[in-house]
Amino acid sequence: MGRGPLDERDIGTGLRLPVLALGTAPLASIFWGNDADTAVQTAGRALELGVRFFDTAPFYGLGEAERRLGRALAAGGSERPVIATKAGRLLTAQPDGTVDVCFDFSYDAARQSLESSLERLGVDRVDIVHVHDPDDHIDEATEGTCRALAALRDEGVIGAVSLGTNTVATAAAFLERADLDCMLVAGRYTLLDRSAAELIEACAQRGVAYLAAGVFNSGVLARPRAGAWYDYGPATGATVARASAIEKVCERHGTSLRAAALNFPLTNPGVASVVVGMAAPTEVDENLAHLSAPVPEDLWHDLEAMEGAS
Repeated sequence: MGRGPLDERDIGTGLRLPVLALGTAPLASIFWGNDADTAVQTAGRALELGVRFFDTAPFYGLGEAERRLGRALAAGGSERPVIATKAGRLLTAQPDGTVDVCFDFSYDAARQSLESSLERLGVDRVDIVHVHDPDDHIDEATEGTCRALAALRDEGVIGAVSLGTNTVATAAAFLERADLDCMLVAGRYTLLDRSAAELIEACAQRGVAYLAAGVFNSGVLARPRAGAWYDYGPATGATVARASAIEKVCERHGTSLRAAALNFPLTNPGVASVVVGMAAPTEVDENLAHLSAPVPEDLWHDLEAMEGAS
């Protein structure tokens, strides 16, 4: 069965999360080369088509993504979507007009980061704040950022405390040590990498919602060809071959690889949402079509058997 962007899952904190979030990193010029008008049009197209969940961060374009999302929100009508941002990298404007960025997981920095994010977004409140990439700063982040975010949640300034990471070990550590409502983990529950399966089960037992980002594993699950990327770097030939084999199984079931990659994490009841980066309005159209495409149950069974045999 397919899904729509308005389908929701209750994460138990008073928040109902749409199953699809637009990840805003590709809205920035830094690393992505996106221009402001295309970025705003992309977020605007998502709003127009019913996407009601956006995930952003100060680090994305050193504030660009938040500002560009804010422009789209301001033009998008009165119905405010669910907004998630992050804390952990503090931006500081320099006299020469550049922006300095540094890791800072202190209590005060978390509050300062959120205040700046609200200004860039043009909103007075966000629903979720993730502790952003604290892999090498676990003690500082749990004692500083997490404590600050919990206080902000208690004050009603934010709705939920979360973690954003690419690493299962970091996520497991925070699950044990921090008062989380949800967590976002990129690239670890996909058609190529299911290393977060036990983590998702542990989250479900603790009432922590799991958000699956990086469902295309940096692109190889969107287009498994030579030159594709996997986990933020060039994919090996073996990885491309494995993704191509998965694609062939999908084709036998009349399903595109992209549709399977988008829908796969949501077959796990412990996954609340998938977070997908989108850089252009056409990508919004395509991803919504893939999300809503019917996926036969037999496909999941065959992919599971393929995973077990590997």
